[in-house]
This record gives sequence, structure tokens and C-alpha cells, in this order.
Amino acid sequence: MGALDTALHGLRALIADGTLRPGDRLPSEGELCERLGVSRGSLREAIRMLAALGVLDTRHGSGSYVSELRAADLIGSLSLTVGLLPMAGVLELTELRRVLEPHAAALAAARIDEETVKSLDRVLDEIEATTDFEEQSRLDHEFHMAISGVAGNEALTSLIDVLRSRSRAYRISEPDDAAELKVHSDAGHRAILRGLAAADPVAASAAASAHVAYTEYWVRRYSGLDEVPSAETPAS
Repeated sequence: MGALDTALHGLRALIADGTLRPGDRLPSEGELCERLGVSRGSLREAIRMLAALGVLDTRHGSGSYVSELRAADLIGSLSLTVGLLPMAGVLELTELRRVLEPHAAALAAARIDEETVKSLDRVLDEIEATTDFEEQSRLDHEFHMAISGVAGNEALTSLIDVLRSRSRAYRISEPDDAAELKVHSDAGHRAILRGLAAADPVAASAAASAHVAYTEYWVRRYSGLDEVPSAETPAS
């Protein structure tokens, strides 16, 4: 194990076993170096890495502190690397979304209120009215993240946000294909909203599952990474 790995493993162990708790200030560099058996350079690099991941909070002139270690925040830090994934990775993320987004929709259907349904309906009106890709992407993300927010689990919402962050940049290059995708996407959004408005977790989950399945179909079709399944199921 290299010096940096030793420093990282040592710091993580101190936090994991409760020696250092959320809000605690890290001991001095000298104390940590002696305790972990590493140089100051390796220790500082390990601290920088954990700070980038949201595990530590480094305050100028004060030192480094263990963060609140909220699941949602730590999951959100994955966006630093998820955005670098190639198409094979986008496909894997889409497969994960097929599990998580239907679950979020089912939870939301049991908790959503009338005002939120109306707000989502207005977002869909905007999506259907625009042909601008960037605007569609922004509104689409707003729609799905609002549903995840209603689901009531911050960690789930953060994970869905991370998984969607890379696929949002994916764009269908052929105009005819893009138009076909939009038609199905708009219809699928409406199906999800109907399930939510009816407070029907099964319908909302099924519509969300079909939505992501259709997205997966296009990712597979354009990536050439796998056999393209049927896209007969309407989705969004």
C-alpha cells in the first residue's frame, strides 16, 4: 500500500470507527503523521481528496473538520467523476435508473399534493411547447427531480440526480429520431403525472419504468454497445 493510500485508509478508519465524529476538528498534522505513519505531504493530499468528496471541511486558518456526513451530500460528490463516464457508463447508469426512478415515483404517488401536481403539469406544458434541446433537458430534469423530492428520501434524490447528470448531456443527433423520442417522452411524462395525480403508486411506478426503458433503448441504439431491445412500450 502506497503512502497516500495509507493516509487515506487511516483517516477513513478514524472516522468510520467513531474516533473522529461529525464536527470534530482533525488533530494536528504532526500527531496524525505519527499516528498513521505517513509524511506530511501524503497526509495533506489525503485530506484534500477527502475534502473534495465532502468527507472533510477544510477552513482557512482553522484546520480541517469532519463534515456532517449526510448521505445525500456524500452521494452528490460522485457527480465529480460520473460526468466523465463514456457511453458504456451512461448505459449502466440508465439501468440503475430503471430501478430507482420507479421506486421514487411510487413513493411520490403516495405523498403528492394537488398543488405539486398542478406545478408538474405546468412544467410538462413548457416541455411540450419547446423544441430547444437545452430547455427540454432543463425542464425534464426539473420534472423528475421534483418527483424525487416528493418521495421524501434525500439520499435517493441525490443518487437519482447523480445518475441523471451524465445522461442529461446525451443528445440524439438525427432530427427524425430526436422528434420521435420527444413524442414518446412527452407521452410518458403525462403517464407518470396521471399516476401521481391519481395517487396510484403502481401506475406511477409502471409509467416511470417505461420512461427509463425507452431512454435505455435509444442509448443502446446509438452507442452500439449492446443488442437493441424492442421499443414497443410507450415511455418518456
